[in-house]
Amino acid sequence: MQQRTEHTGHCLCGATSYAYHGKERFMAHCHCESCRRATASPFTSFVGVANGQWHWTGKAPQEYSSSPGVTRLFCGNCGTQMAYLAEEYPDEIHFYAATLSDQSHFKATCHVHSDEMVPWVTLGDSLPRK
Repeated sequence: MQQRTEHTGHCLCGATSYAYHGKERFMAHCHCESCRRATASPFTSFVGVANGQWHWTGKAPQEYSSSPGVTRLFCGNCGTQMAYLAEEYPDEIHFYAATLSDQSHFKATCHVHSDEMVPWVTLGDSLPRK
């Protein structure tokens, strides 16, 4: 019998938390302006998980519609960005990788929206830039 791998994550205060199992659809770094402003960082990283493979284990997050077809989920208590939903990707959720309880398995495979990268960040990896 194959063992089911479960990954968990949580916000700064621990009130909002999640778990998922199975293989991630993708792991990537995003440089778009919207993500930068939402996280107040030069880029952020995501783990894409198929619907049906994840669930909230703590308090459900609050929602903010940041642009047409995009909803950002955050802890209503401490404000931590938890996940990203987009009509463009209706069958999955994108968890912010920095919220993972165990960071050791995160391995990004690319940079997305690299044309929007801030000029004061120099990346030292050789990942594809889309």
